[in-house]
Amino acid sequence: MLDSVKRRWPWWLVALLAIGALAFQFAPRAREVEFVVVERGRIVQSIVATGRIETPARIELSSQVAARIESIDVREGDRVSRGQVLVRLRSDEAEAALAAARAALREAEARQAQLEQVQRPVAAQQLAQARANLSAAERELERARDLVARGFVSQSRIDEAQRLVDTARAAAESAQTQVDGLRVGGVEAELARTRIEQARASLASADARLDTLVLRAPADGVVLTRLAEPGDTAQVGRVLLTMAQAGATRIIASVDERNLRWLRQGQLASAVADAFPSRPFEARISYVAPSIDAQRATVEVWLVVDEPPEFLRPDMTVSVEMIVGSRDDALLLPAWLLLDADPTATAERGAVLAMRDGRARRTEVTLGLRGVGTVEVLDGLVEGDRVITPESGASDGESVRSRQSRGSVNLRELPRIDD
Repeated sequence: MLDSVKRRWPWWLVALLAIGALAFQFAPRAREVEFVVVERGRIVQSIVATGRIETPARIELSSQVAARIESIDVREGDRVSRGQVLVRLRSDEAEAALAAARAALREAEARQAQLEQVQRPVAAQQLAQARANLSAAERELERARDLVARGFVSQSRIDEAQRLVDTARAAAESAQTQVDGLRVGGVEAELARTRIEQARASLASADARLDTLVLRAPADGVVLTRLAEPGDTAQVGRVLLTMAQAGATRIIASVDERNLRWLRQGQLASAVADAFPSRPFEARISYVAPSIDAQRATVEVWLVVDEPPEFLRPDMTVSVEMIVGSRDDALLLPAWLLLDADPTATAERGAVLAMRDGRARRTEVTLGLRGVGTVEVLDGLVEGDRVITPESGASDGESVRSRQSRGSVNLRELPRIDD
């Protein structure tokens, strides 16, 4: 039988087949690997940071006089409007001064009314009578001179008549002076007007002092602290309430300096207060500091809250997610496929193991936006490329064959880029 086989197969062919079988048995086999197909899709990059709420200004309301607190009409957290009464104080001395000033004004006004309604007409009548008396005295003097000239009476008659004329003239001049003084612009009228002005000034001063006993909101805002209660004594300068003025509420956040290149004014953000995690609100970046905090390696970012919710308080801690970039048709790669790199880092380049002609090839890639568990590939890969998973254990240049696909790029997710 053996002789017949030898006759059928040349010895060299049998040896060649044997060597081939041994080579096939001991030759290294291609490694089976899992891979992910590179696809296109939408990517959104966000940066998460922690910040605090800051309001435009804090206002302290204090007493300008020493007085007893009669009432406080607001509590902490109340929203108030400009001019709203917040605190009422009581001072018997101030109220007495106001009453006295009002009485003084009434008296001055009564004097002026008496001057206009009584004294001025009486003075006019007295002036008319004085002028009539002067005219009569002058006529009597002329008659006396005539009689003396005719020899009917002595010189003493003229002297007596002259004395009466002088007296009447003095009375007429005095009456004229009185009338002039009572006219508008005259001395008496000016004195009356001055008394009224002084009384009004005293009343305004007393009223202003009494007004200091009422503390009003200087602007729209929110009451932060209430530092006194009704019945307490408010000393001069003692702060009774503090409030935050209404206006552009903002968030002050510190962001890792590695993310500085992504930050721009006007970028939108979503914020959540730690105390109200189920009530997010919108914000937008309004300022990026030009300098870096060298000790903490962070940059300060301001975000304005155009419509602050009512529960926000100054210095409240909030978490902010800033949307710094998005693209609808990006070439996407799962971040966990990157070799020798922190998938949350901000490096612009990375490397992957791609399947090339049956072998694993280390491929350098240029990275763009970073989303939740995915990165954008700008260069180095094309849509449809197969990237080997790290768990496959393949190395650069190794012969590989595909076992199965790991599916889309969203199989694994990593956290957002944190501060």
